[in-house]
Amino acid sequence: MKKIAILGSTGSIGTQALEVIRRQGEREVVALAAMKNIDRLEEQLREFSPRLVCVYDEAAAKELAVRVADTNVKIVSGMDGLIEAAVMPDADMVLVSVVGMIGIRPTLAAIEAGKDIALANKETLVTAGHLIIPAVCSRGVGLYPVDSEHSAIFQVLKGQQPQDVESIWITASGGPFRGRKKAELADVTPEEALRHPNWAMGP
Repeated sequence: MKKIAILGSTGSIGTQALEVIRRQGEREVVALAAMKNIDRLEEQLREFSPRLVCVYDEAAAKELAVRVADTNVKIVSGMDGLIEAAVMPDADMVLVSVVGMIGIRPTLAAIEAGKDIALANKETLVTAGHLIIPAVCSRGVGLYPVDSEHSAIFQVLKGQQPQDVESIWITASGGPFRGRKKAELADVTPEEALRHPNWAMGP
């Protein structure tokens, strides 16, 4: 049975991963981590019975520890706790779906500990790919993209010879321009493009 640590378990990717585990079984959740959504985290903890749970926010971690005092789960917090979840000795794979550059250190730690990485955190590769890729190659672990466009590209290329692929086209999810007709896009400005409804992408 594959054993998984999920960093970012209360977000979109984390909850979807747990839904897959719930439906398919054959996987054991050994660690969960989230920023501070302890209501959802407590539900997940009680359903999946991980051995370790990290709440990045220290005050929220203390509150969760009180709430789940009837269980045997170990509650940790902060970056040290996130790294502890990432290197759980019995985890085979670490799903990294935390937001932003916070994912770099736990990802590197998990790779160094010999864990396969399911990466939903693009920022980790964008900002630290020069560290992540050599570490993956040196340790011989798997690196699997699991979120949106990069997962789609990975799936398209899997089993293909690179020379057989002439080009790959991906489309944007829409952002601030979703629903507009082609004619309405003729005069958009960079300032409008930066006003994404969900993400602060930066210029």
